[in-house]
Amino acid sequence: MFSGIVEEAATVVGLKKEKGNLHLTLKCSFTHELKIDQSVSHNGVCLTVVNTQGDTYTVTAIQETLEKSNLGFLKEGDRVNLERSMIMNGRLDGHIVQGHVDQTAECLEVKESDGSWYFTFRYDINKAMAAQGYMTVEKGSVCVNGVSLTVVNSRDDRFSVAIIPYTYEFTNFHQIKPGTIVNLEFDILGKYISRLMALKD
Repeated sequence: MFSGIVEEAATVVGLKKEKGNLHLTLKCSFTHELKIDQSVSHNGVCLTVVNTQGDTYTVTAIQETLEKSNLGFLKEGDRVNLERSMIMNGRLDGHIVQGHVDQTAECLEVKESDGSWYFTFRYDINKAMAAQGYMTVEKGSVCVNGVSLTVVNSRDDRFSVAIIPYTYEFTNFHQIKPGTIVNLEFDILGKYISRLMALKD
């Protein structure tokens, strides 16, 4: 379980394909605190630490994860948003994030606005899935590349988010441009409410 508050943008230092799996090796400042079998969110995808060595660690993404996320597009040198799992005796600064990416979206536009930035994303909409909460709503929560954000200008197949300078600088949002593919996780509370409403019919 995560909150969508990114701790660090780590650097990809190694990629190794093995059958349908992809082993990703990353360098970050808190590698020495990581343990084997620990869960870490990578661009919003919950992955398990399988190895640590010096200031680098390795996780493995299976084929299903690669098909639903942007991890398969990563190259050495790319930055990845990291968050360790939530400590349950503290404040929840973002929103409840599972680390289970629902689908990807494409960045349509990046617009600077007096010191902040507006990013617009488009995603494939499926009416049956939307009825189950796989969608955005105005002022609702959405997780983009592991970052907890508030939706603005929600439309059927697109939405925008406003990014403050801190988030822009300390996450990989500064690398996102039109055409960039990002990971989406829709709000789990919205999914449960939609499911309960459907069962009442």
